[in-house]
Amino acid sequence: MPDGIVTAANDALPHYADVDVLVIGGGNAGLAAALSARAGGAASVLVVESAPRDFRAGNSRHTRDLRCMHNEPTKVMSGKYGADEFYNDILSVTGGKTDEALARMTIRKSAECPAWMAGHGVRFQHALEGTLQLGRTNAFFLGGGKAMMNAYYDAAEQAGVRVLYDAEVTNLRFAGSRFQSADVLLAGRGVSVTARAMVAASGGFEANLDWLKEAWGPAADNFLVRGTPYNKGKVLRLLLDHGAASVGEAKAAHMVAIDARAPKFDGGIVTRLDCVSLGVVVNNLGLRFYDEGEDFWPKRYAIWGRLVAEQPDQIAHCIIDSKATGKFMPSVFPPDRADSIEELAKKMRLPVSAVKSTIDAYNQAVQPGTFNHDKLDDCHTSGLQPAKSHWALRIDQPPYFGYGLRPGLTFTYLGLKVDQRARVLMATGLPAENIFAAGEIMVGNVLGKGYAAGVGVTIGTVFGRIAGEEAAKMTKASIPAARTFKGGIENVAA
Repeated sequence: MPDGIVTAANDALPHYADVDVLVIGGGNAGLAAALSARAGGAASVLVVESAPRDFRAGNSRHTRDLRCMHNEPTKVMSGKYGADEFYNDILSVTGGKTDEALARMTIRKSAECPAWMAGHGVRFQHALEGTLQLGRTNAFFLGGGKAMMNAYYDAAEQAGVRVLYDAEVTNLRFAGSRFQSADVLLAGRGVSVTARAMVAASGGFEANLDWLKEAWGPAADNFLVRGTPYNKGKVLRLLLDHGAASVGEAKAAHMVAIDARAPKFDGGIVTRLDCVSLGVVVNNLGLRFYDEGEDFWPKRYAIWGRLVAEQPDQIAHCIIDSKATGKFMPSVFPPDRADSIEELAKKMRLPVSAVKSTIDAYNQAVQPGTFNHDKLDDCHTSGLQPAKSHWALRIDQPPYFGYGLRPGLTFTYLGLKVDQRARVLMATGLPAENIFAAGEIMVGNVLGKGYAAGVGVTIGTVFGRIAGEEAAKMTKASIPAARTFKGGIENVAA
């Protein structure tokens, strides 16, 4: 029997631990909750992470920045990014599908995040230019998301938070709307963990292909999952089945157009292609299907995954010429290259005549203007459907380059409905007694659709902190107090 496990006479599984706060999920939201719970007075906090230690932190290890309001320039962000502008950006990308009270609270509290994160070891880059127009709105982590999460795990260990890896929650037990215990598959053996409060921070269901097919049908077979393969939605499903209220739609997701050659899982941010606004995108029929220059890429890149998902065979193709080279982040894999559009179409296995006709029609529709990729310029098309609203330059300077695009699923928006205290709401409209949620599992409250770069980390940090604080308050009111234990990082499966 693994060290620390004792048999509970009234439990079907060996009893592993009795804690004040159980956090399910070891990403940004989960660690923010765990650290905040300890700071709030919880005597014992246990984080259950389904991934092995080397792949801990879910999608958070693929992040790189935090969207944050600020009323004056800081060391890590330039200019000003006020609450109203931030909220209007959320309205713009969601089309109004957001809970205004929760969104505005998230925005207000985002101003506190950089200092709180730095206090737990996260380091930021100085405000930079040229980062996809994000230097004013977003703070970038030095070393990216993995460095951020390593800092959090170090801080958690110092704070006495205990972490279990390779620990999959298989069942949740309740008394009415009150959480009692979790069944956990640990080192291949089922154990039970009881807790006075629980924080669900286990992400969405983007890695659960069967669940995706329930929403998308066979098209889901062609999706690539940019993030962790461990977010399968088990805890989300258990809570919904127990009567938690849902928010968001099953097909709503942060879905990006990524390199079609990316791996099925865990390709991360480097598989994203940022050339769309500088070229023309066609489907397998050689036809354009959306305005490539609708708005700045940080506000519009996340719509392209869904657009590609709706095309034949769930694939599209971006074509640029040599004028676009050097104006976007380079791809991990080299593009197809040719000296003519016809030759490029052949290499990309596209109908040559259709592609040539599409490019010719586009070139004829391009209007004279002053190109400026740093603003919504006046380079546009006329009389073309769909139009290209900005950054429209003729594609006429060889060599020509082509990139295959697939839907790259980052996380899903169907989740748990919460209130401003991060309490999970039940279908009855009342909050669960001691269940809180943070991160992707509740992101649909703020993002009904669409995405603005960095806002996922913002939501996870804000609600993670709130969930941890509220869970700690809950444990202070609980009698008897939970048994304490020595904190630390534990890989039971090793």
